[in-house]
Amino acid sequence: MELKCWCLLLLSGLQSISANHDFFTSIGQMTDLLYTEKDLVTSLKDYIRAEENKLEQIKRWADKLDSLTAAATQDPEGFLGHPVNAFKLMKRLNTEWGDLESLVLSDTSDGFISNLTIQRQHFPTDDDQTGAAKALLRLQDTYRLDANTISTGDLPGAIHKIHMTVDDCYELAKIAYTEVDYYHTELWMTQALKQLEEGEESNIDMVTVLDYLSYAIYQQGELDRALELTKRLLELDPEHQRAKGNLKYFEFQLEKQNKAEPDEDEDKKEQVTNKTTEKKQKKESRQTFSLIPERKKYEMLCRGEGIRMTPQRQSRLFCRYYDNKHNPKFLLAPVKQQDEWDRPYIVRYLDIISDTEMEKVKQLAKPRLRRATVHDPQTGKLTTAQYRVSKSAWLTEYDDPLIDKLNQRIEDLTGLEMDTAEELQVANYGVGGQYEPHFDFGRMSDVAAGGATVFPDVGASVRPKKGTAVFWYNLFPNGEGDYSTRHAACPVLVGNKWVSNKWIHERGQEWRRPCNLSEAD
Repeated sequence: MELKCWCLLLLSGLQSISANHDFFTSIGQMTDLLYTEKDLVTSLKDYIRAEENKLEQIKRWADKLDSLTAAATQDPEGFLGHPVNAFKLMKRLNTEWGDLESLVLSDTSDGFISNLTIQRQHFPTDDDQTGAAKALLRLQDTYRLDANTISTGDLPGAIHKIHMTVDDCYELAKIAYTEVDYYHTELWMTQALKQLEEGEESNIDMVTVLDYLSYAIYQQGELDRALELTKRLLELDPEHQRAKGNLKYFEFQLEKQNKAEPDEDEDKKEQVTNKTTEKKQKKESRQTFSLIPERKKYEMLCRGEGIRMTPQRQSRLFCRYYDNKHNPKFLLAPVKQQDEWDRPYIVRYLDIISDTEMEKVKQLAKPRLRRATVHDPQTGKLTTAQYRVSKSAWLTEYDDPLIDKLNQRIEDLTGLEMDTAEELQVANYGVGGQYEPHFDFGRMSDVAAGGATVFPDVGASVRPKKGTAVFWYNLFPNGEGDYSTRHAACPVLVGNKWVSNKWIHERGQEWRRPCNLSEAD
């Protein structure tokens, strides 16, 4: 078994287009797309200026001929009686109108189209758009955000707030609809409808939104509401064929339902009307039942709820200056160490890596970032998974002397041998980036909101803090796994999370962390 102690370096949140896609899984690589879009806007503006210059030339020509022909047609024979006027008429019609035709037909879009064609090779795919949409829905569920809060951009810690349009809400709902996720379809079609009712202009009309919304609500078993919305749709478009068919079907189903339950009491009716608030729980209950309790604990901890630290235990957590048993590196400048949790014992080292070092690590890692993978127990192969949304890279001392320096710093801090440890992993989380509960036996930057590392079994939450390192043992000294260290990375709500992980193996630590005499230790 491996001793996987985590030493988590917190890095902060460059420019080349990634050869691989899955842009939505790494905010760091998504920044490249901003520069790409900026370049395209510049190219588009160049095209617009060229078109404006062309139109200005045509306009000047038209204005000149307009005044000339107006005067000439007042006295055509007298005008042409002047030989110069006759000559210029021949010249204009034979030559200058031909030049004007060439100017009108000239294509000033070549540069822009060429640039766009090249850049489109590196554009996000449908999978990226779907992945980003699912991330928004995941954030909505985990942090219990209503659709209007997200649509207005009013997220905690957000600086660059932006409003979602009706079209945005509609597209998000459509993606949920395609995934047969009628719960989120309802939420976002309702938000699109709300914004339309408030007067927002859009190419999406109320009839289209009501069509999707009524069906999504019907699929969740609420015939009364589905019928009500269908009637509203038909008021707007009396000839809507599908709605007319749905109206008859919903009325038939309601009549059938009422006949089957003629004595339905008020409590039952209230229960039906409360289905909306129960949809989330029902949606979860359709998932693997054994995961539901842990999932709920995970989401609670991500929201800062359910942290199981009593005042008595809290009083035994301290911060201190630490020199790791008089290590020469720390005698004159001991590091700041603070206890994060007692069982399992988790510590944080502050100001362990400088801003310059963090930027260098990110610079080294960014070209190597690839979609993070997990081990598939059925196939034995590495595969991507929706419960791990990030990209990662592995760095060695051969990539840059800084990596060797960081490895030595980790050894000095932990007192553990690095020769048998894994390479330094650098990970960058994407939109709503997360890593659901997992073990490590058999990671960092500040973020405005979200992104904590939580331990569902013990109710612990460790918030990300730039330039710090978090450390814990995943194995007991006897080599047995410490199951209380099962942990997860919460979805990043606002911000860009970079982490660096160092997994230190059991092998090679025989003299540095020896087994105890007791088999139980």
